[in-house]
Amino acid sequence: MEATGYELRFLRDHFSPGSACTRSLPAMNRILFCHSGSFETVDGEHIFFDQAWHGAGAVTIRAGEAGAEIWRWELAPSDSVAIVTLGAGIVSTLELYEPVDTIEAAAQWLMRCDSVKFPPNGCAFTHTHQGPGIRVLREGTIRIDAEGISHEYRPGDAWFESGPDPVFAQAAENGCSSFVRVMVLPRELKGKSSIHYVNDADREKPKSQRYKGYIDEFIEH
Repeated sequence: MEATGYELRFLRDHFSPGSACTRSLPAMNRILFCHSGSFETVDGEHIFFDQAWHGAGAVTIRAGEAGAEIWRWELAPSDSVAIVTLGAGIVSTLELYEPVDTIEAAAQWLMRCDSVKFPPNGCAFTHTHQGPGIRVLREGTIRIDAEGISHEYRPGDAWFESGPDPVFAQAAENGCSSFVRVMVLPRELKGKSSIHYVNDADREKPKSQRYKGYIDEFIEH
């Protein structure tokens, strides 16, 4: 795997009830998260609401009886074309893509999918991560302060965080907020947190955010 020439993509796939891919998604490291409905892969693995799948080979998808909304993250060669035409009854959009220049060798990295949930008015103190990632808001609203700029996100919005750039997150006051994220991290972090609090005083403070893990798998090549 080259030191440069890769990007992390986020795509959204809407499958009508019972629809199926008429072409396979090409081999690459990929995470599929079931945001609604259910789906199965060509090898018969069933994925239901609030579950995720990871693979590095080509994959074909069929939606369940209620259809599915799939959130798709791909670690792709930057010169490859994102697949957005999968077949009848399927609408796919490329929502966000960013270059990933931290990958030096596939054997040294992993892909992680997890979710982060905040209570009303919860926050994540200024922090960094050990790798880049794309987040997608599921519920509530959240303000992200990074690189001197503030952005507010609503359900369905996606954003990229580089990892080493400090970030502060402030959730809404009037309800819980949560997002799903996929990050590319050093493989020695398998099963371990990637967060580092910038200010010493924040490290011992109670933390309001709660985590749920879905995928923590080594990148294949």
